[in-house]
Amino acid sequence: MILVRHRRRGVVAALLHRLSGIALAIFLPLHFLALATTLRGAPALESFLALTRNPLVKTAEWGLVTALALHLALGLRLLAIELLAWRERSAGIVPALLAVAVGIGLVFLLNAG
Repeated sequence: MILVRHRRRGVVAALLHRLSGIALAIFLPLHFLALATTLRGAPALESFLALTRNPLVKTAEWGLVTALALHLALGLRLLAIELLAWRERSAGIVPALLAVAVGIGLVFLLNAG
């Protein structure tokens, strides 16, 4: 029973790692477009920054920071599995990694206001 639970955690971790990677890949071109507004001058940048004050955008930023932290944490887990032969114990830390990623996102949200 314990082995099944650990396997399920590993599957959830792999799925979350892939989904957070997809979210980051979707964000990257949007980030480049935002950076390109600086080339059009200060008024264009100020217009873009006004959009970022929207609560929906703030929520999306929180999701992005959380996805980045989650992708990093789960990526480090994968490196530990591959390089340190840490397969048996790695599934047990998945809930802690999720908590750390959400905590980092919440710290960002509290500081962004």
